[in-house]
Amino acid sequence: MTDDSWVPGTCTLPTAERPLRVAEFDGLFRDALRGVERRSDRHLRLHLDRTAEAAARDLIARESACCSFFTFDLARPDGDTLSLDIRVPAARVRVLDALALRATAARGR
Repeated sequence: MTDDSWVPGTCTLPTAERPLRVAEFDGLFRDALRGVERRSDRHLRLHLDRTAEAAARDLIARESACCSFFTFDLARPDGDTLSLDIRVPAARVRVLDALALRATAARGR
């Protein structure tokens, strides 16, 4: 899935760097994703392996810098997994839909 038409125009990440960022998310999903839970149209929860905490924190910090509409919360509900909650405003549901689709596709591999 290489179509990035879902990336909002307000994203400040340079266009040339966007495929690299998408690839970073894909890599996190491929290597650490343990579950996907769509809690509402504006809220996605990803369950990640605990070993991905540093990579996830780094990635969400950089993503927050270029797409400030995201709200990320990373928690450790137990010793084995991380919960990454991603929330968006109503106007950005399409972006969250695309992210959920990418995560679900990576989980199916």
